Amino acid sequence: MTDTSVYEATERLPLKEYTEKAYLDYSMYVILDRALPNIGDGLKPVQRRIVYAMSELGLKNTAKYKKSARTVGDVIGKYHPHGDSAVYEAMVLMAQPFSYRYPLIDGQGNWGSPDDPKSFAAMRYTESRMGKYSEVLLSELGQGTVDWQPNFDGTMDEPCVLPARVPNILLNGTTGIAVGMATDIPPHNLCEVVNATVALLENPKATVEDLCEHILGPDMPTEAEIITPREDIRKIYTTGRGSIKMRALWGKEDGDIVITALPHQVSGAKVLEQIAQQMQAKKLPMIADLRDESDHENPTRLVVVPKSNRVEVEAVMNHLFATTDLERNYRVNMNMIGIDGRPQVKALDKILREWLTFRATTTRRRLQFQLDKVEKRLHLLAGQLIAFLNIDEVIEIIRTSDEPKQELMESFELTEVQADYILDTKLRQLARLEEMKIRSELEEKEKERDTLTKILGSERRLKTLIKKELLAAAKEFGDERRSPIVAREEAKAFSESELLSSDPITVVVSQKGWIRSAKGHEIDPAALSFKAGDGLGLFARGKSNQPALLMDSTGRSYSIPTHTLPSARGQGEPLSGRINPPSGATFEGLLMGPDDQRILLASDAGYGFIAKLSDLQSRNKAGKAMLNLPKGAQVLSPQVLENPEEALLAAVTSEGRMLVFPVTELPELSKGKGNKIINITSARAASREEVVVGIAVLEGKNQLVVHAGKRHTKIKISEMEHYRGERGRRGNKLPRGFQKVDRIEILEK
Repeated sequence: MTDTSVYEATERLPLKEYTEKAYLDYSMYVILDRALPNIGDGLKPVQRRIVYAMSELGLKNTAKYKKSARTVGDVIGKYHPHGDSAVYEAMVLMAQPFSYRYPLIDGQGNWGSPDDPKSFAAMRYTESRMGKYSEVLLSELGQGTVDWQPNFDGTMDEPCVLPARVPNILLNGTTGIAVGMATDIPPHNLCEVVNATVALLENPKATVEDLCEHILGPDMPTEAEIITPREDIRKIYTTGRGSIKMRALWGKEDGDIVITALPHQVSGAKVLEQIAQQMQAKKLPMIADLRDESDHENPTRLVVVPKSNRVEVEAVMNHLFATTDLERNYRVNMNMIGIDGRPQVKALDKILREWLTFRATTTRRRLQFQLDKVEKRLHLLAGQLIAFLNIDEVIEIIRTSDEPKQELMESFELTEVQADYILDTKLRQLARLEEMKIRSELEEKEKERDTLTKILGSERRLKTLIKKELLAAAKEFGDERRSPIVAREEAKAFSESELLSSDPITVVVSQKGWIRSAKGHEIDPAALSFKAGDGLGLFARGKSNQPALLMDSTGRSYSIPTHTLPSARGQGEPLSGRINPPSGATFEGLLMGPDDQRILLASDAGYGFIAKLSDLQSRNKAGKAMLNLPKGAQVLSPQVLENPEEALLAAVTSEGRMLVFPVTELPELSKGKGNKIINITSARAASREEVVVGIAVLEGKNQLVVHAGKRHTKIKISEMEHYRGERGRRGNKLPRGFQKVDRIEILEK
């Protein structure tokens, strides 16, 4: 054949079609034959092949341990032509009691630890046999229950799926990443799952809500708490998707925090490392020491030592839950290969319904296999009894006939199978007692045949048998729930201010914009030294974990962390290095206090509102627009409201008018222009003919002092009835001589 003819005989495909087909074939292989579990036995192919190979090696739970390398060699040589390390890692996972809720393999040697699950010894060192629980997967394998398929080279057969007696898909859970899809099924409690399956068997119309009466939620192989709300868990079981949150178990011992259980697959060493990193970064000043006291008796015992008895350990643990692996989320994605051979994310009721269909088919096949076996035995026994009753003729035929089989079949109407069986019968079985044994066995087998026939012919009896076998498996392998489901508040990390010490301080800003901080509230800000030509501008008293809040003449507010301010022993540092106000702006207010402290913000155009200190905070160096000013208006000094429900607000204009009304008539806003406090026409306010010279918050026995040039007058709260009115009114005139007011102040008595 020439080169040209060879070329012409070659199949030609467009590259697009070839790559598309190759990729789809690969995708389907990964989805169906590698990454996703089967709903029938809950195993991926590699896990199924490991379990089957071990059963073929005779490694039952009662057998002697064998080197793991022997099992791995059988798996990759006979059934799973992949890397030995991948097979061994899958095997290790099935042997770890902290990874599998019901381990399928009983290991001897180093199989890893909860701190480092991958610290297991090499397969040439470890030994293994099957765990007792693996019986639920294998006990019915040789009874015609499942289909078989050729192995990768066609030299032997392997089961397509194992005949599981319980819904293993939910019990041990699994994770896997395929092409375009993944699976994350959490472990569950055997007794709960069996109870739910039985409930569905008895009531096929049961909903997810009904099944959740039995299955409370996942049950991980750890005592840590599941804190996902019940409603969210039910939603996961309804949709097949969601997330489960677990939180470490802890308690107090002699003032120390002792952590006794960690979330599933969380390393204690990693948790201690995370806490230590925060301590080094000075984010946990209230913790003095960390210790790992875990041993054989206490597999998990992490000790966190607070600095003093005054530390709120609940708050510390809340912070640690929010910032470390002491609290962890687990994705739930119940994606599996159904009985139709297709991958799908399934709700809880659909999983159990499909599994029950699989179990009914498996049980029916097992019973049919047993029935066929019984009928075959009955057939042989019937022939044997005929031979026994006609023993002399049978012996004569065997001794004299050239073709005894054929003659026996014709003389006694036997089948070929019966004739062969009679000819194979040993002489010692012709004793007199044999007739009784044959009749006894015949009777027994007939009863067994009748029982099997009745079960196979009745759906109700079949369901009863499945239920009985489920409850028996739960009794044999079931245990108490390990992961309690409890309601907990959401964990919250400490804010920066909460991590700082809470010491009293006084913040001082000079007239030329230099800022500093002094310890304590006793200091007299005016007595501090200032640069030449400078003096006291503003000051505020608060705590070191509260920011200093500045308000400038344009209505913008700024936040400065006080714990970073220079000491008042020096002359401070310029505000321009910390914030970036508009050119020409001056500072009109300095405030400190708790975030929910109410303050009154107003402009001299007669507008204002109530805000909280937290509203003034800004991380931006350029601040935030807080008070919107009408054209030509200026900012009035902010007023702190200690008791806004009972306080009165007095507003005095430059024309000698005063209006008094309850502070509660003003709205509470986060920013804006505010509402009208006292009525000044826009034209007069813009031209500065009349402005508000001051606003005062009056409480208890305060007196208001009004200054007009060299004159001043004191007005008690009890004397203010004349000036009371609704917010936004014009107000009443002050006495003669106070038509041009300069300023107002409050005297506290």
